[in-house]
Amino acid sequence: MALDPRINAFRPDLAAKHLQGQVEALHFVDGERRQVIEPIADLRREPAHEAALDTQALFGEQVTVYETSDEGWCWGQLETDGYVGYLSANALGPIGPPPTHRVCVPRTFGFPGPDIKLPPMIALPMGAMLQIVKQTERFALDGYGWHFPLTHLMPLAQQQPDFVAAAESLLGAPYLWGGKSSLGIDCSGLVQISLQAAGQPCQRDTYMQEHALGAVSPLNGLKRGDLVFWKGHVAIARDAATLIHANAHAMMVAIEPVAEALARIKASGSDVSSVRRI
Repeated sequence: MALDPRINAFRPDLAAKHLQGQVEALHFVDGERRQVIEPIADLRREPAHEAALDTQALFGEQVTVYETSDEGWCWGQLETDGYVGYLSANALGPIGPPPTHRVCVPRTFGFPGPDIKLPPMIALPMGAMLQIVKQTERFALDGYGWHFPLTHLMPLAQQQPDFVAAAESLLGAPYLWGGKSSLGIDCSGLVQISLQAAGQPCQRDTYMQEHALGAVSPLNGLKRGDLVFWKGHVAIARDAATLIHANAHAMMVAIEPVAEALARIKASGSDVSSVRRI
């Protein structure tokens, strides 16, 4: 079976060393591990700012870089979900100390001191990872000296008990193909970020999610947390009657009655392909 280039680092001219013997390429390299140092780093299909956005990497994520061009693009693979593409070299830095915490709210600010009246130095999205070196009653201090509201962070060892609640916290976020934050998110990005908040590894693409997550369940017995798939899309059941999903119909993360969603997709010539229970 041919390897999927979305999650396997190979091109005709260059490929990851561990793929030698599985793919053809002129050169094979080991790659260098780097870390995302910007709040959000776009991963694009080609080395150009106008190229298609396939996904995003968040602050603290690690990337194996196989090539850095003179034009400032890195071609590499995300450690979190294996996606391969091009990121700005400016978005990556050396590997830092292991992260200890994850942002558990849609967005948080890092202040230069323990005072919310100070101008923030950085804004991090849900899912961003950082190392906390000190905690006070209200703030968590990271290695850069930024102070984050303690209630906005969660230790990596701790998990949100309800991934649907994590998705609901992003209600109203604008729809963005390839997006993974409250500034813009797509359907599979919403599922991935929400499940990761609950400690559940999750693939990035809808097709991958449908074939890897949970067990098949009947549509007429929807329960909270069921994933409902149809062509090119995934929604999360809030209960038996409503779904929450990032969709191009509303152009945002929205709650929609199940009956209305089913009628709408049938009218477009599609249908539910499966329901998966986590």
